[in-house]
Amino acid sequence: MGGGLTIFSGWDWFMSIVIIDDDPRITALLKRTLTFEGYAADVAGNGADGLRLVLSGSPDLVVLDIMMPGMDGWEVCRRIRAEKDVPVLMLTARDEVADRVKGLDIGADDYLVKPFALEEFLARVRALLRRRKISSEVSGTLCFADLILNTGTREVYRSGREIRFTAKEYDLMLYFMEHPRQVLTRDMLMERIWGYDYGGESNVLEVYVNMVRQKLEEGGEKRIIHTVRGVGYVLREAP
Repeated sequence: MGGGLTIFSGWDWFMSIVIIDDDPRITALLKRTLTFEGYAADVAGNGADGLRLVLSGSPDLVVLDIMMPGMDGWEVCRRIRAEKDVPVLMLTARDEVADRVKGLDIGADDYLVKPFALEEFLARVRALLRRRKISSEVSGTLCFADLILNTGTREVYRSGREIRFTAKEYDLMLYFMEHPRQVLTRDMLMERIWGYDYGGESNVLEVYVNMVRQKLEEGGEKRIIHTVRGVGYVLREAP
C-alpha cells in the first residue's frame, strides 16, 4: 500500500466512516489516512463490535474486512443491509471471483482486494460517498441518525414521529441537516435564516434553536443539536 495523499475539501469533510477489521495495523493505517483526508473515522476490531457501532450511529460509509473471527464480514454486511442504507466497501485478501460476487450479492457496494494502494482506497471511498450524496439529492431526503427530512414535502420525522415545524424552524433544521457534525457559527446561521439586514431581537437565534430542540426531544429522544460555547451550534449525536 502506497502513500502520496492529497487533502480534499468541500462536502468530503465531516463525513463519518466506520472501519471494521481485526488487523490493528490495517485499522491504524486507514484511520490515520482517513483522518488526514478530513473524514471522521471510527474503528472496531471485530464484527460484533463493528455491527453495534454502525447500527447505533449514522455513518456515511462502512469499510469492512471479510475474514474475521466470530462474526465474519459476510454476516456483518447482511445485518447492516437489513437495517441501514449505508455504502459498504469490503476489504479482503481473497480475490476469487466467487467471493467478489458473493460480497456484491449480499449488499456490498464495492470490493477491494488486499494489499491495495492507499490512492485506490481513497478513490473508492470518494466514489461511494459521492454516489451517496447524489442519491440523497435526487431523492430529496436528508438523513442523520434517527432524523429524516424530506426537502420536497418539508416533512421531518424523528424515530418515526412526525415533527411539525414552522417555516423558520424548518429552515433552521434544514441548514443543520445540510451540515451534519459541522460547527455552525451564530453569524452563519443568522445570515442563512434571517439575512444580513435582520433588525429583530438579538436573541432570536437562541429562541428558535430552543424551540427546535423542544420539538426534537418531545418523544424523550437525546439532544442532537448541541451548543458550542462561544461559537455556535452543531448537529451531532450524543456521546
